[in-house]
Amino acid sequence: MTIRGLLARKGRSFLTMLGIVIGVAGVIIIISLGAGAQSLVLGQVNKLGSNLLSVQPGKSSTNGPPAQAYGVVITTLVNKDATALRSQAQVPHAEAVNAFVRGSATVTWQNKTVDTNFVGTDSGYSKVVNFTMQEGEFLGDSETEGGANVVVLGSTVADELFSGTGVDPVGQIIKVRSSSQTRAGGIPLRVVGVITPRGSAFFQDQDDLLFLPLSIGQNQLLGIHHLQSINIKVDSADNVLQTIDDVTRVLKQRHHILTEDNIDFTVRNQATAVSILTAITSALSLFLASMAAISLVVGGIGILNIMLVTVAERTREIGLRKAVGATNGMIMKQFLLEAGTLTSLGGIIGIIVGVVVSFLMSVLMKKLGFDWQFVISLTSVVLAIGVSLLTGVVFGLYPSFKAAKLDPIEALRYE
Repeated sequence: MTIRGLLARKGRSFLTMLGIVIGVAGVIIIISLGAGAQSLVLGQVNKLGSNLLSVQPGKSSTNGPPAQAYGVVITTLVNKDATALRSQAQVPHAEAVNAFVRGSATVTWQNKTVDTNFVGTDSGYSKVVNFTMQEGEFLGDSETEGGANVVVLGSTVADELFSGTGVDPVGQIIKVRSSSQTRAGGIPLRVVGVITPRGSAFFQDQDDLLFLPLSIGQNQLLGIHHLQSINIKVDSADNVLQTIDDVTRVLKQRHHILTEDNIDFTVRNQATAVSILTAITSALSLFLASMAAISLVVGGIGILNIMLVTVAERTREIGLRKAVGATNGMIMKQFLLEAGTLTSLGGIIGIIVGVVVSFLMSVLMKKLGFDWQFVISLTSVVLAIGVSLLTGVVFGLYPSFKAAKLDPIEALRYE
């Protein structure tokens, strides 16, 4: 009887379910997007490396960015600071230390010109950051310490310069000029390697880069003598906090800092930054899922309204059923079952729609170059089904109770 009653009013039944479908699909999609965003953040970290510390010039508050993030040029970190941090006696748990500067550059090879970004660094970069070489080798100790005219290309730069030429990039001479330099030509550098494609990390394209010795980046391209950052890889996650204390102590001694107010550097734990980003994405997902759940309440109100109309339309039917022996409980179950069926079907359709849309979103994000995982939480599916069923019961109780309480004689007289 329930199925026949719903099929007799197909359009009304579909519109009644629509609110539940939208609400359930919205909850599934938002929770899936939140999980995908968290996987993206963790994937970005894994690309750069694990157990990393970042030392940046300028003091910052506990949660705020250092001053250089606002465009302020601070020159407190120098090459000798990085050398001091490599001392196993002073920082015993530092597995590798990498100093670097970066900037924008124009690269020329024969008649091709590419605008890209460069990183002036040392051989420690290959020990701190996770990557593999597509061909050739990364910068070695002798090349970085001696400031040799060599360069390593990211895959994007290599493709833009040499794709379709049939020429092996390794061994070729390219000219690199800083974007701030107005003179023509550039510094001739010999390509010694090409890095395997890495994608983006912390929303920066790691393939649209070229790597050259630190001294060339500092002196010849940027015209500076300070560092923009020092990265440290710690041997174990258990030793991260101890290493932060060691780094702080060494730099305070080198910079002759006696009070906390005079500290001119910032030491950040990458894992802490990740935990903050994860907490933010979780809170945002919960907030958005709560907003989506409001549509479930709207859908429930729609069911309440339609069921009340249905009871009014079927008053004579209710009176006739009660006249031939139907009890109040039977009448109540009939209308409660109709409301439950509508919400259950709406919940199932909503889950299907939510999963399909979430999958399409993950495919789109991957095509855009993000390391986005398709994640559907079993908890979100169970929660969606439970909430839709609860909605049907809660908003179907009053119309069912009202139908059950109708007087059969008065119901038969109803026009």
